[in-house]
Amino acid sequence: MFTLIFLFLLLNIPLLVSRIMHPKCFWRMKQNNDKDGDLLTGCIFFLLRVQWPVEKDYFNHILNTQTPTENKHFPMALAFSLDEVNRNPDLLPNMSFIFEFPEGGCKTVPKLYSRMPFSEKNQDYYLNYNCNEETTCLVVLSGPDWATSAMVGTSLDPYRSQQILQLTYGPFHPILSDHEKFPYLYQMAPKDTALPLAMVSLMLHFSWNWIGLAILDNDQGTQFLSHLRREMEKNTVCFAFVSMIPVNMHVYMSRAEVYYKQIMTSSTNIVIIYGDTDSTLAVSFRMWESLDIKKIWVTTSQWDVTTSKRDFAIDSSHGTLSFIHHHSEIFGFKKFVQTLNPLKYSDEYLTGLGWMNFNCEVSASKCETLKNCSSNASLQWLMRQPFDMAFSDDGYDIYNAVYTVAHAVHEMLLQQVDDGEEHYGNCLKLHSFLRKTHFTNPVGEKVNMNQRENLQGEYDIFQIWNFPNGFGFKVKIGEYSPYFPLGEQLHIYEDVIEWSTGNRQMLPSVCSADCGPGFRKFLKEGIAACCFDCIPCPENEVSNETNVDKCVRCPEDQYANREQDQCIPKAVIFLNYEDPLGMALAFMALWFFVFTVLIFGIFVKHHDTPLVKANNRNLSYILLISLMFCFLCALLFIGQPNSASCVLQQITFGFVFTVAVSTVLAKTVTVLLAFIFTAPGRMRYFLVSGASNYIIVICTLIQIILCAIWLQVSPPSIDTDAYSVHGQVIIVCNKGSVTAFYFVLGYHGSLAFGSFIVAFLARNLPDKFNEAKLLTFSMLLFCSVWVTFLPVFHSTKGKVMVVVEVFSILVSSAGLLGCIFIPKCYIILFKPERNSLEKIREKTSS
Repeated sequence: MFTLIFLFLLLNIPLLVSRIMHPKCFWRMKQNNDKDGDLLTGCIFFLLRVQWPVEKDYFNHILNTQTPTENKHFPMALAFSLDEVNRNPDLLPNMSFIFEFPEGGCKTVPKLYSRMPFSEKNQDYYLNYNCNEETTCLVVLSGPDWATSAMVGTSLDPYRSQQILQLTYGPFHPILSDHEKFPYLYQMAPKDTALPLAMVSLMLHFSWNWIGLAILDNDQGTQFLSHLRREMEKNTVCFAFVSMIPVNMHVYMSRAEVYYKQIMTSSTNIVIIYGDTDSTLAVSFRMWESLDIKKIWVTTSQWDVTTSKRDFAIDSSHGTLSFIHHHSEIFGFKKFVQTLNPLKYSDEYLTGLGWMNFNCEVSASKCETLKNCSSNASLQWLMRQPFDMAFSDDGYDIYNAVYTVAHAVHEMLLQQVDDGEEHYGNCLKLHSFLRKTHFTNPVGEKVNMNQRENLQGEYDIFQIWNFPNGFGFKVKIGEYSPYFPLGEQLHIYEDVIEWSTGNRQMLPSVCSADCGPGFRKFLKEGIAACCFDCIPCPENEVSNETNVDKCVRCPEDQYANREQDQCIPKAVIFLNYEDPLGMALAFMALWFFVFTVLIFGIFVKHHDTPLVKANNRNLSYILLISLMFCFLCALLFIGQPNSASCVLQQITFGFVFTVAVSTVLAKTVTVLLAFIFTAPGRMRYFLVSGASNYIIVICTLIQIILCAIWLQVSPPSIDTDAYSVHGQVIIVCNKGSVTAFYFVLGYHGSLAFGSFIVAFLARNLPDKFNEAKLLTFSMLLFCSVWVTFLPVFHSTKGKVMVVVEVFSILVSSAGLLGCIFIPKCYIILFKPERNSLEKIREKTSS
């Protein structure tokens, strides 16, 4: 486990170090004679092997006599690289490299071809050159534009092509990777296969989704467009426009106004420029910059040499973001050049040739923001600070090309010693060594020619500005590596952006404003996915992020707040004891229960009195006990329902009320039969033996059967209602089978109605203690309550429905208790003289 952790940290050291190191900064000064905007010309160099030590004076001589006036940075970088190889004791001992180039220096492709030593006009020079050098293999460095390299490769016949090894500097180009057409050509620059994803990652970081693109209308531009479009579609980034600039100058000039209007009228603030710098695209770019169009240009490394004629102050609303291949710094370049000719190559002179690398941390300590560093005083301060000439991408390719050739020749010479054969003059042999060459260059980067075309480039992201008085500045604001995990490939130095522009954020570039929380995107048919309207989320749906395609419905136990950006838990509503209504009903149930217990105690205490005995004492006891449970069963309806309580509510209610009502029926039947059948016989035996109690058992058994069927078919269960009331979840007990519930209730009603009929028939029978009238009135009240209950029960929902049912239970039970037992308790307690046999006889005699 420790080993895995160590390997993980080791692999991430480069990223960690790059994040704690201060970013790189560069500056330069445009010369007054700077032909800003000239098309880039090609330069060709020949690498030659000599057997004598080469001093710096040689490079000073060749730079003074043969160096071209334009692109002077290339021969300087080549001289520096060769001098470093020549002074390396581990490479090519007793041997040195020099370079030459055609007369006239760097030229455009047609002019350059006419001056090549192996062209038809210069064949004699080519042959003498071979004889003098005693070699038939020529190593050529060509670039930086692909056309120069292609011209060298295609201008040779098959025989001569085998006598030349060609290495290119400059951007990688797919045409030059055709091994059938260019079998002996090596491109030193890595592929830009990761560039589209790197650019899209930058767009996503700054929340850009509305992008303009200007490319050349050729195979390379079409291929880049295809790769970029694929990455943009994956991440919902859209093109505001795509300008395919014709390669032909005449065709371009006829459409230049169209391209200008397209970029001026577009609402995007970000424009990607991709293509060759010696093309019509460069003409367009220079024109757009000269017109001071306020855009952020996103380009590649070769475009940072194109500066604007128009000076402007630094601002986050414009400038150039350049993706430059990541390289380690090569130090000592300025010192080498100035050693050759201190008077000619002064600091002022060198700052006009290319970028100067200086310590960002020093400048940051002097300026709160980069805007404060743009004055002449700040420029003079920079000139006094230590700085070095920086290698461009093309210069770095030259540096690696020199070391590649040196290592290949070194390995070939080692094999020559072993074999005893001369190999250097054999280009095919050198080619076999060159394509297998792999090494680590002096600045620590690995070079592997066998896998060169499969490597993906890593990029440093620079922001470039031009200040007044020709002062140019660029600062590294981030880096991108395709070799790190997804999501960690791009790292942006936001503190550097804030220091350089005064703001951590870049200029926004979106087609439509973001849809905030509570809204969702509404795409219009036929319009890009980045252009949309924002509409509120539907009812009870939320969105807590920006630019969501679909709102999320809240769960049943939650509801959307007013802003519709979050779901709030719904209040769980049921009839509980903390609720005032629930508390009142519970108090009533307990009060009636206690009151029933007191009445039961009174009857037990006076169980031998005529009033208690005359009305069937045992049935009175059963009725009082059942009424106690009727009051207590009301408590089952109060509190949070659960599966057990839902079943107990209805079963207990059905059972105890059946016992109570059947007891009343037994009492009324007993009263009626007592007065109708007074003679001895079977009916007399029925009254004396207490067989009336069987009425209770039979009636209750029928109700038990009904309840058992109810539980078997569809028992009561918990019912959650999350939609009736906004913001509330109502929990009640579902009756299960409504039909079974009505059967139970109807059975109660049939027993009550039967008791009412029998009691009504016996209401006028002559007896002092005849309770038929009391039973009649109690049954009338009972039936009235439950008949009223049905429509009210159906018109209510939630806990109100439960309240109606509990209230009906309490009122009907209290009606039975009050109508039957209160008058008797009144006589027992307050009129004891009426509770005697003498009064009964007096009543009977009268």
